[in-house]
Amino acid sequence: MAAYSVDLSTGNNYFDLNDILASQEKIPCIFNIAVEGLGYLDQSTPDPDIGVGTKLELPLWLAKYLHRDARGIVSVETPKTYREGYRQILAADPSVVDLHRLGPHFYLGGGKLALFNLPDIQDVLKTLLQTFQGRFRRIMDGSQNALHTDLTNQINMLDESERRLFAAGQRGLLEFQSWESRESEKLSTSSVVLNQRKRKWVGACRDSGD
Repeated sequence: MAAYSVDLSTGNNYFDLNDILASQEKIPCIFNIAVEGLGYLDQSTPDPDIGVGTKLELPLWLAKYLHRDARGIVSVETPKTYREGYRQILAADPSVVDLHRLGPHFYLGGGKLALFNLPDIQDVLKTLLQTFQGRFRRIMDGSQNALHTDLTNQINMLDESERRLFAAGQRGLLEFQSWESRESEKLSTSSVVLNQRKRKWVGACRDSGD
């Protein structure tokens, strides 16, 4: 089975659809300066411009370029699903949490938060690792029993990275069963050896006068 890993990298992978989708996830931002002509982004006001202090949820890829540094156009806040309240829930029992509801790309999107100077980013990253570790065994156990048990509810609770891991576990099981069910080839004596033995036997018979 091919090696599999869950990607928590912060960089962009322009050839990975999951990376693109994770970058579309919206995160809370606060504008540090007024921006003319972008008022349409704020559906709560008819103002054509965005004022200082305006709070908006922006796609992660856009927030990245508007943030840049501490003096950027926007400041970024930790998304709700990665804040302390949810971190405590995940720490208590990560296996029962519906990660897909929290975010289809929970791990990848959370890893990308390292792009920003969030005060609790180390706690967020620690939670991502511990959550994956706490759910890994159940995911793999499920993937090995999926052929005999309806695990629809469990699969629905997995984020996209975990679903790919689950599918990889299933493929590994099917490949092993395919290999195991093949009739093992029996070792047979080489025809060269058989012919040589036959010649020796014939020669021995002639010498003995049989």
